[in-house]
Amino acid sequence: MSFRIRFTEAAEADLYRLYEFMIKRDLAAVGHAIGTIKRAVHMLEEFPFSCRKANATDPTLRELVIPFGAAGYVALFRIVDNATVSVLAVRHQREDDYY
Repeated sequence: MSFRIRFTEAAEADLYRLYEFMIKRDLAAVGHAIGTIKRAVHMLEEFPFSCRKANATDPTLRELVIPFGAAGYVALFRIVDNATVSVLAVRHQREDDYY
């Protein structure tokens, strides 16, 4: 079964914010970072249940850890139904929590 991936407006804003941050710090790494995030999220089309639970009482709320350099990113997502995954937020691992 293949899931459709959709990004919420908040998650799209997170990606834009991360892009803006990286472009000021390391222009050469921007494309690589965004590509890494896209490839990792693409994995959710087939294996969303393989990611760790973000909440012990809600098995549909999960986190995808995305390694990149010395740290990486974390994507918070919800398995909406048997055909859809919604990415809710994307953060750098060194950022404050998204809860």
